[in-house]
Amino acid sequence: MARKKEEPQSPEGGWINTFADLMNLLLCFFVLLFSMSTVDADKYEQLVTSMTESINIFSGGGSAVGEGAFVSSGTDQMVAISNYFNEFEKSGEEDDEDKDQPTPSPGQQGTQSQDQQDVKITDDIKKMVESQEQDQLKKRTEKIYENIMEESRNRNVEDQISVNMDKKYQYVQISMNGALLFDSGAAEIKKSTMPLLNKVGDILKLYDSHLIKIEGHTDNVPISTGKYRNNMWLSTARATEVFEYLKDKKGLTPKSMEATGRSFYDKIASNDTEKGRARNRRVEIKIYTDE
Repeated sequence: MARKKEEPQSPEGGWINTFADLMNLLLCFFVLLFSMSTVDADKYEQLVTSMTESINIFSGGGSAVGEGAFVSSGTDQMVAISNYFNEFEKSGEEDDEDKDQPTPSPGQQGTQSQDQQDVKITDDIKKMVESQEQDQLKKRTEKIYENIMEESRNRNVEDQISVNMDKKYQYVQISMNGALLFDSGAAEIKKSTMPLLNKVGDILKLYDSHLIKIEGHTDNVPISTGKYRNNMWLSTARATEVFEYLKDKKGLTPKSMEATGRSFYDKIASNDTEKGRARNRRVEIKIYTDE
């Protein structure tokens, strides 16, 4: 009697064939979607990474990618994939429009950015250096001002001269009333004023290495003497007389001194009153901070 053939048994794990068919269908589905879209390379790379870490068919999962388009949600993010591909298509169209516009190369962009940074750093350093230099200039000018004030008190001339400091801290100024130094319309120094000028000269000798400018000033009243053509000539003559006196009598270095006339162009008071005109008639001596 013939034996009955045994029916072959299905191997264990037959579900693998069904799963493989499902994966092939999914692959065909994504290939179809991919063929219908314009893919941006960078975003496509983000998509692949996101799928790897979120859909749980590969190792990983449980983390966000990029800006969090797929965040550890498993296979329920399949609907979002379609939206993501639509975003790729729009991005691809925008990229095509951008390609028509000339854009600098990465090397040029890097060079421009570096140049801008260098300019900013240079400007910041320049401002810092200028600020430090201004602070140092201020300190030196204030020191000269304090020394001159102290010397004027020691020589009892603080009531006969006016000492001021430049707003930009470039010099300290000694101002003397013109009526004390000169007669009206004249440029000869009064003998009665020579003691005052001698004491001022002693103060100036302390700064003989500095630039010293002597300026003559007048009011706007036309002069009536025939010796000087106008107030400019008179103011220049007065400044020159003080220059010569300090050089010859006090021994100041002429190389570091200047004498100029300013006429009535740098007034410090109104020329409409006698008091204002008297203030404008003056001699100013400026001791510059830097040697």
